[in-house]
Amino acid sequence: MINATGQPQSLLLLGGTSDIALAIAEKYLAVGELRVVLAARPSEQRDTAAARLRGAGAELHTVDFDARDTDTHPEVIDKAFATGDIDVTVVAFGVQGDDEQAWQDHAAAVELARVNYTGALSVGVVLAQHLKTQGHGAIAVLSSVAGERVRRSNFVYGSSKAGTDGFYLGLGEALRPYGVYLTVIRPGQVHTKLTAGKPTAPLAQTAEQVADIAVTAISRRSELVWAPARFRYVMSVLRHVPRVLFRRLPV
Repeated sequence: MINATGQPQSLLLLGGTSDIALAIAEKYLAVGELRVVLAARPSEQRDTAAARLRGAGAELHTVDFDARDTDTHPEVIDKAFATGDIDVTVVAFGVQGDDEQAWQDHAAAVELARVNYTGALSVGVVLAQHLKTQGHGAIAVLSSVAGERVRRSNFVYGSSKAGTDGFYLGLGEALRPYGVYLTVIRPGQVHTKLTAGKPTAPLAQTAEQVADIAVTAISRRSELVWAPARFRYVMSVLRHVPRVLFRRLPV
């Protein structure tokens, strides 16, 4: 159970090699003991992430997880919950790829949608059943401001995040009567593996900064937060800019 100070006893990281997911785990581990289920594809990256969390004091369990392979997701989530109740789940997987290739290459577009939207929906539905039965818990989903108003520059990626964002906000409403709470986190650009080599955007954050916002939001049971918070006001304006003007903006 999450205690009165907002500290969970257990954490499931879906996309367990995510820089932000690992930073969230480390924020919790800095406060107290934590059982962590690290769900990711077997790889050197997963081994490194596991060693990092063990070094921070986690009681660690690993589960093989591939966001693309939706048929295996019920079994993956079953294994994660076999270690005990899960207090907080972080949904942190995603791909971006090349923005121009994504709308001109069929395989690239389908792959992006399969991971970012179909994979996220798949685990969300399975998680919901376990958490309803459990009667408590929280889900934190790493979405993106790119999904709030989809831009020409990355519209395939943005559309996948818009779908994920909408699904999880609705799932939060469906789960609320069962004592389960959901937080959608909308970061701007974050300095992680996903954005390596891309030009730095305004209001860019580090993984640790986003993790601070996420941990606070989860403890407060916030439904939706931006990282940084100023993005809320930026996007409030951009959502209402007429399309003829919006397409001219350097964003």
